[in-house]
Amino acid sequence: MAKQKASRPATKTAVKKRSGAKAAARSSARKAVKPKARIVAPKKPARPRQRIAISHHREEDFKADGLRAYAKYRDLGIADATHGLAQAHVIRLQGLCNPAEVSKLHFHDVEFQMVYVLKGWVKTYMDGQGETLMKEGSAWTQPPKIKHMILDYSDDVELLEVILPAEFKTVELKA
Repeated sequence: MAKQKASRPATKTAVKKRSGAKAAARSSARKAVKPKARIVAPKKPARPRQRIAISHHREEDFKADGLRAYAKYRDLGIADATHGLAQAHVIRLQGLCNPAEVSKLHFHDVEFQMVYVLKGWVKTYMDGQGETLMKEGSAWTQPPKIKHMILDYSDDVELLEVILPAEFKTVELKA
């Protein structure tokens, strides 16, 4: 029995020595492999908190101070409420369509643009789509920088337009 007791600790010691050697080898192997650099995406600056925007219909809110001289715009207060994230307005195209003034090929440098016909009709041209007649209840999106123009419209047309961001550049092109 004494021999068995003496041999057991020797066996345990040998196992410990081997496992200790393996652990040392693993430890030095870990040290040799350099950890990969972590790529951290830059944080987007926090946007100011949006607020509620309520706009009730008033005729006096239609102004001829927008992008086109032949249109009146009713700002819906979205640009102020979203700190420039988006804008929305109701557009009334004025008088009979004058193709020389209206039908100018252009694009807007925007991220998103959607138009909904509230009243009347408008005939548009969009690059890749061609001519399309949009009637009351029609809606469409215009991908960023798509070339387009208005070809004709009814004398009572009203459009709802939503654009992101609120401030953008319009570029007129030669047809």
